[in-house]
Amino acid sequence: MIHCDKNNSIYKKILITGSNGFIGSYFINKYKNKYNIKTFSFLKNDINTLDCNRVDVVFHLSSLVHQMSGASTSEYERINVTQTLELARKAKENGVKQFVFMSTVKVYGEETTNKYNENSTCSPEDGYGKSKFTAELELGKLEDENFKVSIIRTPIVYGYGVKANIKSLVNLTNKVPLLPFGKIENKRSMVYIGNLCHLVDVVIKQEKSGIFLASDDEPLSTTRLIELIAKNLDKKVCLIKIPFFESLLKLFKPSFHKRLYGSLEIDNIITKEKLNLKNPYSVEEGIKYMIKGEDI
Repeated sequence: MIHCDKNNSIYKKILITGSNGFIGSYFINKYKNKYNIKTFSFLKNDINTLDCNRVDVVFHLSSLVHQMSGASTSEYERINVTQTLELARKAKENGVKQFVFMSTVKVYGEETTNKYNENSTCSPEDGYGKSKFTAELELGKLEDENFKVSIIRTPIVYGYGVKANIKSLVNLTNKVPLLPFGKIENKRSMVYIGNLCHLVDVVIKQEKSGIFLASDDEPLSTTRLIELIAKNLDKKVCLIKIPFFESLLKLFKPSFHKRLYGSLEIDNIITKEKLNLKNPYSVEEGIKYMIKGEDI
């Protein structure tokens, strides 16, 4: 269903879940003049009252994200699988043509020295990754010529207002002038929120179904990431390599070691070729806008 605005330009009506979150807020702010956007909250609204008539695309962001302290399998299943399928079935019954599902590279597994691509074998290890992969598989069963399913797998998403590990690293860099993270040579793919939302916009515009991988054009080492953060904070930070520090961290704080020294690299050339996609932001620009904000 295509609609016209007061200036007679053609645009689509999109229903977004998780609209108050990090990604949803950015997407709405960036594309509010391009799409007719309505929102739905599983916390505030009843799925049984949802009316998807005249909606062209459902962009499903609402989920229970990876919890460092862990979450129960039943909670991951309820939010990431059951709610997703309830929404998808409702959308399909109401004639929605495209369902865009935000997934994760966690469906592949954990950190690895091998590059993941769109065709890599999925072997999720934690409850979050398993629930997202189950949702992907079940959504695939609903797909037909009138109901396209577009799955977007993301690594770490960063940008202005980001929380969790990236925010902690920014705070650490801002406060401590000497850090023991010199000469770390890992490779970790991330995606600036502007690049991710651009991919979503292209997928919606082209009405493409399938699996898509979001990533910046180059991975970063932890050392390089801290250097770029410090540069945009206008901070002088000395990064040194301390003998045995990595070994001690791996022994006593394995989760911290994995985040700081582990590699998780993505090769999304298939996605780029399928969509004729070019990221609008470089890594350096992404880090700058993460620190200083982007004028949208």
